[in-house]
Amino acid sequence: MAPALRTAAAYAWRLLVVGALVYAVFSVLGRFHEIGVALFLGLVGAALLRPLVDLLARRLPRPLAVTIALIGSIALALGVLALVGETVAGERTVLQHEFGAGIERIERWLEQPPFRLDPEALSDLQSRIGRFLSSHRSTLISTAISGAARLVEVLTTLALGLFCAVFFLHSGDRHWRWVCAQLPLSARDRVSVAGHAAWRTFTGYTHGIVLVAATNSVLVGLALYALGVPLAVPLALLEFFAAFVPLVGSPIALAVAAVVALATKGPVVAAVVMALIVVIGQIEGHVLHPLVLSWAVRLHPLVVAISVVAGAIAAGVIGAVVAVPLVSVVWSVRQALRTRNGRGPARPS
Repeated sequence: MAPALRTAAAYAWRLLVVGALVYAVFSVLGRFHEIGVALFLGLVGAALLRPLVDLLARRLPRPLAVTIALIGSIALALGVLALVGETVAGERTVLQHEFGAGIERIERWLEQPPFRLDPEALSDLQSRIGRFLSSHRSTLISTAISGAARLVEVLTTLALGLFCAVFFLHSGDRHWRWVCAQLPLSARDRVSVAGHAAWRTFTGYTHGIVLVAATNSVLVGLALYALGVPLAVPLALLEFFAAFVPLVGSPIALAVAAVVALATKGPVVAAVVMALIVVIGQIEGHVLHPLVLSWAVRLHPLVVAISVVAGAIAAGVIGAVVAVPLVSVVWSVRQALRTRNGRGPARPS
């Protein structure tokens, strides 16, 4: 056998083994994705609340500090949701009128140059939508029922994530030391270095992305309020959550805001909102990310984009959210182990 063919065969079976292992790991994660999501949420909660818990624990017992931090964060989240619900309820009547008038404006706009759509086609489209909803009523009801079942799964995952966060905040360091103590002596130092590097990167990314998302949501909320676009608070909250998906989340959220602006305020305001997509994208990409995330996440934008797309393909929205911090943690662990192997055993501070 030729040396080149022998080398190719050797690499081929190794690649097959690695591919089978990766497939098996993702298959297991797919079967137990709720547990994986709950652990991820628990880690996010621990990363966000750890500084507050440590500060409170200087004067209070740690269990009481954890309780206060968790109850305060839950109350804050519920308060924001209540504000959003009150805003939507208060603007419901105005929204119905504005959306109705906005749809009529859009129809008249489509009837004019350069589109020149037939008015009968637009009215026929509305009647078709009505007939579709009437004929598929049972399907819609079954979908709503399955959505209710999905809601139960989401609430269960959130409860498990909260349970994990409690233990991570209360005694996460002790649990990690116990895990390291169960390993062989030859592996303890490397695992300890990798764990510290992973947690440092994950914490930095979590704090940074929350700061970026909060800044984006404030800018979007103020801009929409100044333009008179309804639902400014809910749309700003949508921008906050969408910012957790790098590169693509913010443009999608602002596109939703542009649709609302088009339906309620006309094409001019919608064009201004579309311009916000470019402006906020530039601020996020050239100011916020370099200042806030550069020390925690050292990834090329192309790597970030590929990670987001791959995560979305593998696990939907959850995969898109988890992909970048996962890749960042893996890269930081690799760098930490390379540094350790090059300089000899050294524990991080």
